[in-house]
Amino acid sequence: MVEWLPALVCAAATVTGCGWFQFDGVKVIPGDSLDANTAQTPGMNRAAAINLARVGAQKIWAGTVHIHPDAKTGAHHHGALESVIYVVKGRARMRWGEHLEFTAEAGPGDFIYIPPYVPHQEINESANETLECVLVRSDGEAIAIDLDIEPVEKPESVRWIDPTHPE
Repeated sequence: MVEWLPALVCAAATVTGCGWFQFDGVKVIPGDSLDANTAQTPGMNRAAAINLARVGAQKIWAGTVHIHPDAKTGAHHHGALESVIYVVKGRARMRWGEHLEFTAEAGPGDFIYIPPYVPHQEINESANETLECVLVRSDGEAIAIDLDIEPVEKPESVRWIDPTHPE
């Protein structure tokens, strides 16, 4: 441990003592206490675990998203935010583009990256199971902007190629 750290932290702490780490350090948010009072998109349920209001996060939002069986969200984007989706259970089909003309699929263990302002749609491929995912965004607040997009009938399938390890 750095010798000056405790003194610096205690100097910045309240006059009641050096309890800064106890209440303003690591926070564990139980899975059964997530907050559904966040931006929603039809066809899915989002719940916040980490955000500005709940834990003081300044640069990150994290939570869960459940997409109903046989459901697809409306087209939307998340403004200037970057988003990462980790698929926990189920199969997801993502559509994106000005007319949702591109598509890719993801399953358990897969990560999905959504750049800022990209119109997209999440689709649960199962008629029987809820698609369960963990969602992380690059800001402490949730932003979801619904869009009125007429999608193409047959989107083009896009396979990701790792630019750091091309085949």
